[in-house]
Amino acid sequence: MNDGVYSIAITMTGGTGKAYISSPVTLTVTTGEMTAKMEWSSPNYDLMIVDGKEFLPVNTDGNSVFEIPVYTLDEPLSVQAETVAMSEPHLIDYVITFDKSSLPAENGLNVPLIVGGSAVGAVVIVGAVIAVVRSRKKKA
Repeated sequence: MNDGVYSIAITMTGGTGKAYISSPVTLTVTTGEMTAKMEWSSPNYDLMIVDGKEFLPVNTDGNSVFEIPVYTLDEPLSVQAETVAMSEPHLIDYVITFDKSSLPAENGLNVPLIVGGSAVGAVVIVGAVIAVVRSRKKKA
């Protein structure tokens, strides 16, 4: 996948069903490595564990937001998240799957929302997508 920032849908199982991660999440690809920025529906998560590594929230206000590594798309990723909403902290098991088919595509190639960290790149891409859609409508 090309370097850039993407929006990708996720599915999540596990836990009690009371808390969830908002979908879609932001997927950032840098030199082939992927990270996801995800927001919980609760401010009470203070830790996530992915592949044995601990991750702390990247925010201090509002619902808990984490940036975690993503190793593959369309395959389940087992994580644990610690909530402090109960009488004492509890680690809860979840499984998150990143839906590759939800990524924006143009001619079969993934199109990032932001290229090289530049919002200007996003504007250029959006303009290109609009031009392609309009040209296809004219041909139809």
